Amino acid sequence: MIEFKILKKSKTSKARVGLLKTSHGTAETPSLVTVATQAVVKTLTSEEIKEVKSQLLICNTYHLHLRPGEAVVKSHGGLHKFMKWQGPVMTDSGGFQVFSLGFGRDFGTGKILKEKREEDIKAGQQPKFLKITEDGVYFKSYVDGREMFMGPRESIRIQEKLGADIIFAFDECTSPIANHEYTKKSLEKTHRWARICLETKKTNQALFGITQGGKFKDLRIKSAEYMASLPFDGFGIGGEFGSNKKTMVQMLNWTLKELPENKPRHLLGIGHLEDIPQIIKAGVDTFDCIVPTHYARRGIAFTSEGRIDLRKASLMKDKRPLDKNCSCSVCQTYSRGYISHLLRAHEITPLKLLTFHNLYFFNTYIEKLRQDIKKGKM
Repeated sequence: MIEFKILKKSKTSKARVGLLKTSHGTAETPSLVTVATQAVVKTLTSEEIKEVKSQLLICNTYHLHLRPGEAVVKSHGGLHKFMKWQGPVMTDSGGFQVFSLGFGRDFGTGKILKEKREEDIKAGQQPKFLKITEDGVYFKSYVDGREMFMGPRESIRIQEKLGADIIFAFDECTSPIANHEYTKKSLEKTHRWARICLETKKTNQALFGITQGGKFKDLRIKSAEYMASLPFDGFGIGGEFGSNKKTMVQMLNWTLKELPENKPRHLLGIGHLEDIPQIIKAGVDTFDCIVPTHYARRGIAFTSEGRIDLRKASLMKDKRPLDKNCSCSVCQTYSRGYISHLLRAHEITPLKLLTFHNLYFFNTYIEKLRQDIKKGKM
């Protein structure tokens, strides 16, 4: 189980500083939850994850079920022993893959639309590559092509064997181009699955319910009210977030207003650098995002001067560190020119160096925001 204690509330926003205590350690919130999809933060060792100031990790139930399988992870003593990580771990439920491998793949959309589009998904419509039923979802494995089924019971049983400190209820993450009727029917399914997850869980792991409702105010409020009425240990805020960042904050406010203040709130899959102050001011405690690691593997460094694309030939002669204001070991040791050379030579070491720096940069940035809340500046 977990304990959550609020240490400081902002007087100018809904931001708060808290302590999230688990059997594997305590994290200070608000905090970025570092993505470790397949029980690894890509390119980093578990020792290095600690060095970049990451407090919590989130692993992926769907991907770990496919390989190596939850039975293998359990035979190693669970995720913590398997990956030699001593801190808190979350596992998502597999609900996001219902979207990303379904309508997200069909229409080429993410959780936030880059441009306004028509509501193309209507009630009763099915994705091309998976089948959503009242009981769960039929996926096709990207590893060997076999059909696999995951519903609320299956998701909880897999997560119990994986052994994370915090697990999530199985849900359907809806698309930003789903209409009101589709989203309403999906929400009813997610709510029914939430009850089944609570009934199925047999361990003392903390279970978070996930609110949905898409871009529709009535459905967001309805979902938050319903989830708040159930005995969850905390709440995930899921689904799509409209066509722009302003809409996202509005949708967060609709949801967070209805959730109990004394329980932690986790925002699923959102966390661009420019988003972070806004979601923290809205009252989010933890959030996960692939941005720092995903961009690193594409040669992008985040710095106090903005993003830098290290793949550019013009940086080859640059002797400066990635960020003169950063105290991470990469910035203390290597030049932009060296990292640029490695990238252009197609070496793998720069992917590690940029991942290390980006995570350190993000975590240090959030560390400062926590201090600003404590000092009454945010």
